[in-house]
Amino acid sequence: MAALFRGYRNFYKRSNKHVELILVSCRSMASKTPVGFIGLGNMGTPMARNLLKNGYPVIATDAFPESCKELQDSGAQILDSPAEVAEKADRIITMLPSSPNVIEVYTGSNSILRKVKKGTLLIDSSTIDPAVSKEMAVAAEKMGAVFMDAPVSGGVGAASLAKLTFLVGGVEEEYNAAQELLTCMGANVVYCGQVGSGQAAKICNNMLLAIGMLGTAETMNLGIRLGLDPKLLAKILNMSSGRCWSSDTYNPVPGVMEGVPSANNYQGGFITTLMAKDLGFAQNTATSTRTPIPLGSLAHQVYRTMCARGYSNKDFSSVFQFLREEGA
Repeated sequence: MAALFRGYRNFYKRSNKHVELILVSCRSMASKTPVGFIGLGNMGTPMARNLLKNGYPVIATDAFPESCKELQDSGAQILDSPAEVAEKADRIITMLPSSPNVIEVYTGSNSILRKVKKGTLLIDSSTIDPAVSKEMAVAAEKMGAVFMDAPVSGGVGAASLAKLTFLVGGVEEEYNAAQELLTCMGANVVYCGQVGSGQAAKICNNMLLAIGMLGTAETMNLGIRLGLDPKLLAKILNMSSGRCWSSDTYNPVPGVMEGVPSANNYQGGFITTLMAKDLGFAQNTATSTRTPIPLGSLAHQVYRTMCARGYSNKDFSSVFQFLREEGA
């Protein structure tokens, strides 16, 4: 009888363990409900693919149907409009080029907020004017949805490797729900405060990035004109006080580093027109808050000029090539 009881007890323990495993599995499966993704450009496609890799079914759309094929081949369901995505998903991520695109996708004639379900979490990873993020949050709240801004730092390479940094603004109580998805696409997720604060942090970061890249390009150009070998000069900078991300990780001089846009005719990466856009946001915000940004304003002027001179679709590190041509 004792042996029989021990056998029953062991069976009961094993059964309980099995039940626990089933419950854990069910909870995991419950969290992997479909995620909507709108905006399948150079950044959006690898971001959405990383959601798929983490087991999330993805329902996606883009204004350009040809942009959807790569993600569709990876297993995503492709729909025709943001409104259709909103009908089928209660967590939606958007990754769009500019403020007007965000306004259209959220509030246009066939937009998310036309069909959004109450309680839906909306995460916008576009880099836009903080005031637009706040407007979208108000519009979403009227429909019973929650809007958070979560712009990213890191380029296409970081998006592909799920190493982006997300700067999140919104209702703090919703941060954990957003973090669950964002950690599938990034190495760092930082809560910055209320809606719009993520955009504010991104604008500040990109202004410094532009200033740093412009300074690195000027320095490298001067050194080369003085007869220094560019690889030697980069080595000296990177072991000295002039070292920065633009010199040691993303050097703008062709031939100095491999695996960066300057090694590929400035293709890929973060294009000049987007840097000019972000610097414009910094300029507007500085003007409205009466904050002097002399170097930020100069960088904005340089990148706007580059766009007018045919550099729009080249990586922003092509400022080195621009300066070389200006001085030729």
